[in-house]
Amino acid sequence: MADTHHKPSGHERIETSNFLMIVLIVVAVAFGGLVEIVPLFFQRSTTQAAEGLKPYTALQLAGRDVYIREGCYNCHSQMIRPFRAETLRYGDYSKAGEFVYDHPFQWGSKRTGPDLHRVGGRYSDEWHRVHLMNPRDVVPESNMPSYPWLATAQVDPAGMAPKMTALRRLGVPYSDAEVAGAAEAVKGKTELDALIAYLQGMGVKAQPAAQAAATGAAQ
Repeated sequence: MADTHHKPSGHERIETSNFLMIVLIVVAVAFGGLVEIVPLFFQRSTTQAAEGLKPYTALQLAGRDVYIREGCYNCHSQMIRPFRAETLRYGDYSKAGEFVYDHPFQWGSKRTGPDLHRVGGRYSDEWHRVHLMNPRDVVPESNMPSYPWLATAQVDPAGMAPKMTALRRLGVPYSDAEVAGAAEAVKGKTELDALIAYLQGMGVKAQPAAQAAATGAAQ
């Protein structure tokens, strides 16, 4: 009598073994991810700061923390794509070198509200203040929530120097003087002041010369 028992081999063995299939998928995905990601750590375009880019000031850094804490990234991206429709509306497209001091970066793709990468200098500090206190005072159709508590919440001066020290370990070139003066720089400032400072710095320092000039002329 012929042996009817069939023992899987080759590709059939992989397809009939859940454990082996899972292991091989993990290996394939891990290898593919390494091939895609590792070279980026050695490309100058992704690791070298864009010309004119400077680290966030202590006040801007505090404002960035407020931006992240309040979940602003859930509605606003900071990544202008290299398409005509994007650059006409928001400005020059985003480059990796503009985000080397961001830990973490705020790229994203969710746009309930407009992209904010080039918002710096487009509006006055007072406009931002009114907009954050009650967005419908300046944009009647806005569905953005209000943030009135930011006007009374104070920035914690004691937390700034340790934060800048930690970022310096990650490669952000803060000087000893900047770290030492961080607490004084935010003393008496509200979280609203800090957030406005952060918004006003977005995309300004690393703009191409032509665009920076155009932005200045429009103000």
